[in-house]
Amino acid sequence: MSERSSRLPGFRKLEPSARLQAVAEFSALNADQLALLCQPGALPLNTADAMIENVVGTFELPLGVATNFCINGRDYLIPMAVEEPSVVAAASNMARLVRAYGGFSASTTTPIMRAQVQVLRCLDPHGARSRLLAAQQEIVDQANQQDEMLLSLGGGCREIEVHLFDDTPVGPMVVLHLLVDVRDAMGANAVNTMAEAVAPLVEKISGGEARLRILSNLADRRLARASVRIPATALDTPDYSGDRVISGMLEACALAIVDPYRAATHNKGIMNGIDPLVLATGNDWRAVEAGAHAYAAREGRYTALSRWEQDSSGALVGTLEMPMALGLVGGATKSHPAAQAALAVLDIKSADELAQVAVALGLAQNMGALRALATEGIQKGHMALHARNIAIAAGAMGEQVDIIASQLADGEGMNQARAEQLLRALGN
Repeated sequence: MSERSSRLPGFRKLEPSARLQAVAEFSALNADQLALLCQPGALPLNTADAMIENVVGTFELPLGVATNFCINGRDYLIPMAVEEPSVVAAASNMARLVRAYGGFSASTTTPIMRAQVQVLRCLDPHGARSRLLAAQQEIVDQANQQDEMLLSLGGGCREIEVHLFDDTPVGPMVVLHLLVDVRDAMGANAVNTMAEAVAPLVEKISGGEARLRILSNLADRRLARASVRIPATALDTPDYSGDRVISGMLEACALAIVDPYRAATHNKGIMNGIDPLVLATGNDWRAVEAGAHAYAAREGRYTALSRWEQDSSGALVGTLEMPMALGLVGGATKSHPAAQAALAVLDIKSADELAQVAVALGLAQNMGALRALATEGIQKGHMALHARNIAIAAGAMGEQVDIIASQLADGEGMNQARAEQLLRALGN
């Protein structure tokens, strides 16, 4: 385990300024980076205006830090930009639970992204496929002429695939895939440029007409994997034995495996952990979401992304495998000042490492949700934290928020009308 510890007892009870100081000490942030994390206006309006169209302002989300994480023997504090209560707490709690048993293990494959070139009106689609495959080196060389910098970093187009669709609403279709190692980039711009560059050559070889030339967000050659193993006794609660908790978690996972209605919520819980990190680091959370859900349906039926099992010793074993197209260069990761500060908190050295942290975070979030479902139910902990939002919506301010939230959690009915009633009583 690393010398720096992400185990910060009492962190949630600190004032935001004290939490920030603890993060600064862990991550060795400078004063400017600290200011970007905690002060409004981290994204200047002129920068925002250059990032997207029709800018009228900026929009803020709470930025929390998940603690206790040990991944591949290294401790992390993980920044998470999210509006939903209980997300950061659940991930932190599960990380605290498993760190005594080695924490999370994670790995990634080579960062291969796909670009597609759609070809229509081929008179001989099968013959076109054969000719394209025979010309693989010529096509790869043409693609690699577009990005010398990527090649200098050890990346570039590696190979091609050719897919046939004999019967579509617009006739037979040939689709060429460029498989590109994008290194530490998310890779969209690189692979899109390559697809457009090779399209004329693809037309010449195939005898068809190139239409769409764009990346695929189903990054099934760019996978991240995480796993965790803890003994049953670590899951003991005052009301449930660890074996009983594991049994409930396995039953919940089994439903998500066979039932797409449950799988959608199961996988949403995984993304509850991953999306806030992707967002905080300026990456494309929509691309990650699209890839995750497409991967979950890759065998023709939508199913759970994670698997939970009990090994021969009775220990709980959880695994998660999914596409993870994240980058450290380009896009908002470079243009958004707060994203740069979030990456500094992580002290991430590569896009692969960021993907490993993301998938471990998703597995922790999933573990927390299943553990709650297997014991007291999902609402008890979630609503206790949601009570603060209800109190704020009712008009509570400062110390009133905690007082009203506590009364809501302890009493009958957790809604805004009751919060307003309690607030009026507090003022008397």
